[in-house]
Amino acid sequence: MAETLGIGLGSAAAVLAAAGTAFELKYRQRPGNELDLTTGTWKQEILSPDRHQLIGELEAINRTKNLEIMVPEVNVDVTLLSDRSLEEVTWRTKIVPMHPDAPAREDGYWFAYIVKIGKTTRFKVAIEICGPHLEGLKSALVKITYVTYGPQGRIPKDRYVVVPLQYPDQAAETSWREVPDAEAEILPIKTHLLSNLDNATGVVKRYVMPHAQPGDVVTIGETPLAIMQDQWRHPSEVRPGFVAKRLCYFFMPTASLATACGLQTLVDLVGPLRVVLAFMGGAIGKILGKGGGFYQLAGEQARLIDDVTGTLPPYDRFIVLGPDNPQQVVDTIKKETGLSAAIVDVNDLKAVKILAATPDLSTAFLEKALRSNPAGNADEQTPVVLIRPRNPSQS
Repeated sequence: MAETLGIGLGSAAAVLAAAGTAFELKYRQRPGNELDLTTGTWKQEILSPDRHQLIGELEAINRTKNLEIMVPEVNVDVTLLSDRSLEEVTWRTKIVPMHPDAPAREDGYWFAYIVKIGKTTRFKVAIEICGPHLEGLKSALVKITYVTYGPQGRIPKDRYVVVPLQYPDQAAETSWREVPDAEAEILPIKTHLLSNLDNATGVVKRYVMPHAQPGDVVTIGETPLAIMQDQWRHPSEVRPGFVAKRLCYFFMPTASLATACGLQTLVDLVGPLRVVLAFMGGAIGKILGKGGGFYQLAGEQARLIDDVTGTLPPYDRFIVLGPDNPQQVVDTIKKETGLSAAIVDVNDLKAVKILAATPDLSTAFLEKALRSNPAGNADEQTPVVLIRPRNPSQS
């Protein structure tokens, strides 16, 4: 009797455990508050020398399957960057709902709105800037904080957009430099402050094509490309876990992985197991006298992540990842402009890494042409370099 009862209890426990496991797995497969905000479209209106206005239209997209998501709050914060003092400059913001089925309130109050399954809604952000010397404005860092309310509860989210406000003259006088080792000339090309409102092909068409001729080669830095691809995260959005908090102490203090948030971005990309195994493999390699093992085992992103302070303002507040699918980018540039192209990572130590290049380019040629780091690592805003080989066949 006791034996039968024990078997029965064991069977019941097994059933409950299986049911609990199935319930947990089902829960983990449930969608959360997957409501995304696009970067939108932005325009600058110069109403007068001392009064400018930025207008952005953004779209909220409900990507949560089979569930509605509410948006009870939307707020905007702005940081202006200028080469002049902002002491007497003021600005104010306004958010105007553009819902397809509900008009905006006259008093400007954002009322809680339901974004239905598979649907979208839009809203407008207006930023009025008043004061002297507005011609010195270079860019605006716009932070839109929106609250999603749904199956995962109340979750605030941030969307950052950098809006360029100053554009260099495309027809300005150019200054080519000789690179004897590569038998070529190079032209660093100044652009506006690139942002997640730009794309690489559009930048090449706007700034490079007025100076290019058949046989030229265009190169773009990996960090500017990642910025254009929206591959950057504010540390407040990163949640360091067990692995990142402990292993970050073992990296050089100047390394981008030497902070918990910096390392966590890599963990989020490749998984904690790969990071741990790469760390163990790298440690063994060091014992055997071979350095750099961690970066080889952890994947390309490990070398490309730039932590806070690693890029020019306002991106110095963010963690910038490596670019996404750089080969596709150079192939598209070649197809749409006819120029050979490469995505590169170059520093002042004369190290040149080619992330992607069109098939007609020689790695050796690119390394020779870029070894002097013509794009620079400071605030030159010359993320694009045009290379003109003396003999196009050598590239």
